Amino acid sequence: MCQYSAQDGILSDYHLVHLGQFAKAGAALTIVEATAVEARGRISPHDSGLWSDEHIAPLKRIVEFIHSQGTKAGIQLSHAGRKASTLAPWISEGHGKALATSEFGGWPDDTVSSSAIPFAPNYATPRELSVAEIQSVVQAFADAARRAVTAGFDTIELHAAHGYLLNQFLSPLSNTRTDDYGGNFDNRTRLLREVISAIRAVIPDSMPLWVRISATEWMEWDGKPTWDIEESIRLARILPSLGVDLLDVSSGGNNSSQKIEISKYYQADLAGKIRKVVQDEGLELLIGAVGFISEAEMARDLCQEGGDKAVPSEKKGVPKADLVIVARQFLRDPHFVLHSAQELHVPVKWPNQYHRAPAEPTR
Repeated sequence: MCQYSAQDGILSDYHLVHLGQFAKAGAALTIVEATAVEARGRISPHDSGLWSDEHIAPLKRIVEFIHSQGTKAGIQLSHAGRKASTLAPWISEGHGKALATSEFGGWPDDTVSSSAIPFAPNYATPRELSVAEIQSVVQAFADAARRAVTAGFDTIELHAAHGYLLNQFLSPLSNTRTDDYGGNFDNRTRLLREVISAIRAVIPDSMPLWVRISATEWMEWDGKPTWDIEESIRLARILPSLGVDLLDVSSGGNNSSQKIEISKYYQADLAGKIRKVVQDEGLELLIGAVGFISEAEMARDLCQEGGDKAVPSEKKGVPKADLVIVARQFLRDPHFVLHSAQELHVPVKWPNQYHRAPAEPTR
């Protein structure tokens, strides 16, 4: 998750400690937060960046530590679009506004989007990108991916969810263009498809490429055309042919008037619907589930089919996902993986340096 603690996009010792703790405690894959491919694509002035070669070395240092713990490292590439130039949450709460003006290092006059429609009244009104600028954005994603490879990352995830730029192009509510990048489904998905192809062309064939989407905008109540689960399923069908290996299924974030039907499995159920189609049609696409995954049994049951000798379960339902992607619970408990293993009675080895603190306290 975004930490809003970088300087000019450069990660610091804070990020090494923050991300390193998860790798040290057994997370199979640690993903660096939403990382901007352009300076103006940051959510806040203090977001992670990969628009310059100077960002590579600090990231490489983090990747090398993650690898030293025997786990993998990923990075999420993003462009905030119309949701850029905002204040870090703890700063915006103190000032009663979201917009980062120039006084706070922001760029409210240089936010961009698919169309000149602000996310909310307290956000900047973006400028509509020209076709030439769209191609520059595509190139920026490709350049950032190339730098990610140089830094040693094992996988890349494209952030096309939560109302950021790629999501803005997908939705007919935020994309009212009349050219080749707006209107019908093929046009609204064009930018995402071009970015995927550009990245796939500069990374190793063996490198997994993920895409995160908002499976629905939760705007069905409005009665207007919107991005919904059916369009997400339609997108899922074409991703394998573009070289995408995994679809990370989230939801919401593109409209301030969204009405989310929250339940424990409200996000995972969306992943399950998409995965069923993927499985039924024999598509080579893995599905990741997110949301409210704070318990070991829930994480297991979301992606376990018919039980497993190592992780016994009486629940025999069809899994909703192939893996779980967890953020908030790791902030609450950096040792979530190790604690989950304890709860599920799976023998795992804790770090050697922690040998004086066995799972069951002795003193």
